[in-house]
Amino acid sequence: MSDPVPAPFLPLSVPNVGGNEGRYVEDCLSSGWLSAAGEYVGRFEAAVCELTGARHAVACASGTAALHVALLTAGVGPGDSVIVPTVTFIASANAVRYCGAEPVLIGCDDRLGLDPDALEDYLERAWDASSRRVVDTATGRLVKAMMPVHVFGDPCDMERLLAIARRHELAVVEDATESIGSTYTVGSLAGRATGTLGLSGALSFNGNKIITTGGGGMLVTDDDDVAWRARYLFHQAKDDPVRYVHGAVGFNYAMSNVTAAIGVAQMEQLQGFIETKRRNRARYSEGLAGVPGLTFVGPPGGTDPNCWFYSVLVEPAEFGMDRESLMTRLAEAGIQTRPLWLPIHMQPPYAGCTVVGPERAVWYWERVLNLPCSSSLRPDDVDRVVGAIRSLARR
Repeated sequence: MSDPVPAPFLPLSVPNVGGNEGRYVEDCLSSGWLSAAGEYVGRFEAAVCELTGARHAVACASGTAALHVALLTAGVGPGDSVIVPTVTFIASANAVRYCGAEPVLIGCDDRLGLDPDALEDYLERAWDASSRRVVDTATGRLVKAMMPVHVFGDPCDMERLLAIARRHELAVVEDATESIGSTYTVGSLAGRATGTLGLSGALSFNGNKIITTGGGGMLVTDDDDVAWRARYLFHQAKDDPVRYVHGAVGFNYAMSNVTAAIGVAQMEQLQGFIETKRRNRARYSEGLAGVPGLTFVGPPGGTDPNCWFYSVLVEPAEFGMDRESLMTRLAEAGIQTRPLWLPIHMQPPYAGCTVVGPERAVWYWERVLNLPCSSSLRPDDVDRVVGAIRSLARR
């Protein structure tokens, strides 16, 4: 008797490039317009503006580049501080350091976003009423801005966060790198897209995002000056493109025409990707209902998320094993999963930063597991993951 054929490897998240990507890239190649000067950059920016409702979208090399320049255009510089959630990918904090500033790290709420209660408590203590400034008491640094993050595509509590920022006169730069296509459905933000609520927002098109160009990012804003300054800095701060005169320290952050061509094709498919992801999330939820010690994170009420990632909480005592053990057992079955990022305050480069209310962030870090979520995921793929998890749960 022959050995059973192993099940194919099921990755966490892979690109879905079944549209016009090849045709548009071939158009770039045949036209000779490969650099940022080609027409697809403008088409990609226009598509993002149409989707988000933003007045401006400025294409760039990565979501991290968008965050970096967004902070610079918000006036962040050496000696300043920026409020950043400790539950985020490390690029959020890195962008602050690129400006010569330091992050103040705040814990998370139950949607994994920046905790408004912990933030408010910190700002009340750091607020200097006489100068109308926020000064970090541990470092003496002026707090210039805050960077809410829409973790895994789920919109964070921007209604409260914006009110807090206004009260303390802080610029808001949204890290919306995971949440393109996510919106709010109730309250004062109903109908608004993530990334468009502060001074500016950053989107990412990295390889594992819901739409991808293999890399690339976008800064979105309604502010004309911010948009102009961002484009200027993305393109090496070039004042005279013929004589190569540069009026500031700029960056090689421009997006190529080839990259943008892939982005245009991906934008044409975004709504279909989101619909598929929502159906698969519902299938996961139904299939895993009633499993002891396993619950879904989100989606938050009053929002319409893009369902980029499917996150579950694993309670070891009830499920029968901890998150790490479950991740290992699923890997043995050919199913790739991933934990929540190690919180920023626990990362070696940020060990000395001011930290406020990290306990809940650590609790989530120990329990969150992300399940396969590609937009090309088939119903039988979802059922395979569900079956594997159910077979490992405590009976």
